Amino acid sequence: MKCGIIVSMRTATNKLNEFLGKEVEVAGWVNSRRDHGGLIFIDLRDFAGIIQLVVTPENAEAFKLAETVRDEFVLSAKGVMRKREPELVNPNIPTGEIELVVSELNLINKSEPLPVNTHDDGDASSEEMRLKYRYLDLRRPSMQKRLKRRSEFYQVVRGYMYEHGFTEITTPILANSSPEGARDFLVPSRLHPGKFYALPQAPQQFKQLLMVGGVEKYFQIAPCFRDEDPRADRLYGDFYQLDFEMSFVDDGEVVRTEIEPLYLKLVTEFAGKKLVMRSDVAAQYIPEGGVVPRLPYEVAMDIYGVDKPDLRYSMELVDLTDVFSETDFKVFKQPCVKAICVKGGAELTRREIDDFTEKARKLGAGGLAYILYSDGEAKSPILKFMSEAEISSVREKMGAEDGDAVFFGADTRELVNKVLGQLRTLFADRFGLKKADEVALTWVVDFPFYEWDEKNKKLDFGHNPFSMPKGGMVALETAKTDAEKLALVADQYDMVMNGYECASGAVRNYNPEIMYKVFNILGYNNEYVETRFGGMLSAFKFGAPPHAGCAPGLDRIFMILEDEDNIRDVVAFPKNGNGVDLMMNSPSEVDAEQLEEAHLAILPEE
Repeated sequence: MKCGIIVSMRTATNKLNEFLGKEVEVAGWVNSRRDHGGLIFIDLRDFAGIIQLVVTPENAEAFKLAETVRDEFVLSAKGVMRKREPELVNPNIPTGEIELVVSELNLINKSEPLPVNTHDDGDASSEEMRLKYRYLDLRRPSMQKRLKRRSEFYQVVRGYMYEHGFTEITTPILANSSPEGARDFLVPSRLHPGKFYALPQAPQQFKQLLMVGGVEKYFQIAPCFRDEDPRADRLYGDFYQLDFEMSFVDDGEVVRTEIEPLYLKLVTEFAGKKLVMRSDVAAQYIPEGGVVPRLPYEVAMDIYGVDKPDLRYSMELVDLTDVFSETDFKVFKQPCVKAICVKGGAELTRREIDDFTEKARKLGAGGLAYILYSDGEAKSPILKFMSEAEISSVREKMGAEDGDAVFFGADTRELVNKVLGQLRTLFADRFGLKKADEVALTWVVDFPFYEWDEKNKKLDFGHNPFSMPKGGMVALETAKTDAEKLALVADQYDMVMNGYECASGAVRNYNPEIMYKVFNILGYNNEYVETRFGGMLSAFKFGAPPHAGCAPGLDRIFMILEDEDNIRDVVAFPKNGNGVDLMMNSPSEVDAEQLEEAHLAILPEE
């Protein structure tokens, strides 16, 4: 079948007057078909929209074909464009004022009965079926719109980086294994038996080498590969980040200042959302003339219980340890007592409170003490164990008013922060505090350089080994005890958007002696460091400049800006929650010959 110049639905809409009364040709999928006896109406859909075809019995061949078509058949149609009768205008679509009276109808391809819905209305198909037939799911108008929006999103990102003098450079996909904090995907070498490449968790080493190579400002939209368990905000296997680095930078604030306007542009101009800040504590850390706080990690953990706080609402953790320093209430005789005030929380039912209590227990708490304030009085089973002074101090320090509820945590500081930090987000969900049209941004800075690995009872890197510890070699050599080493701070920073970590960056460790030292502290000798990072260490010995960078996660940022809570809905071809590509049936077995070529053997399960 020959097709002439196809007019898209967008063109038909934009040039309505130009096409009226003229013969045009359109093509697309059958969105719906309605047989009115003497007339057949077909809504034909392409990537831009829908147009109504009118097929009359006078055109016998076209009418005969129109009687057989079904949803998702692919057709082309020629005919004359005309205005609809006023009473037949459809105001819900851009082409609702026009229709095509068909003179020639051609079947391009048939469709079998659909296993999933290709419309946005009607019953939604399950995620498993949508992912198995993703090529059909992508036909939905909402998914078509999202693919276009993502392209526009990338245009904004790339345009900003070019305008700010960054050079786009791609880095290798086949690389070496690197301790980025997740499992590597390993690729066996056919030419070098027993050796493996690793898909890069991030282009970390390569971008640092570019700085050594004399590149001033580098960026790429980089594919990254990590064998991490998937979740609602994290894709399995591969994802994309805006990876960038700047040379002759030894202060993370330079990087933050460079990239922050891009975030603001994406939030307010691209997404059309309102930038908010509803935390008095975080607001104290906004630099003069700025709008985004620089919140120290220790403050974030102490005030919000997490290192990625959602600042669209306050509900801060308040330390009440001093209030109960001499209490007779056994439950509060703990190293740390904190509480959160939930505005409007007095409306919670007994069952809801029990549900929140069970969630607290699952996080490690012994229970969940509370006080409800209503009708001018405090109500709680714990009041009989508290003194009048304690009851009064709690209300005053928490700023509790009639209608509010105060929930307590009492245990070690770490556990209290963890439990109340998680409950804070759950209460925000319950009371609708997470407004979809609002975005709260904060930088979290000064992360611990080392952390305690409870499982193996030893120190480990808190983030990654390529960051510069604040204070450099002097700080490392001064730290003798584990406590002193755990107090070391890295010039690392995360950008947090609505409670999601959406970027991580640092001033890099470009000094070979400091690189050796940070590994030596963990018990690794210089030979280990040279074996794992020999290329980078060798480069640093030839005049490496100070450098720093960051890596915003584009999938997650786009998810937030598009008001989605499942990251798989903003990616064209994601894997499911078990890391399986249902459409391509991967991972899959491979032929014995391929295993032999790669010098691999499959061991039987024990």
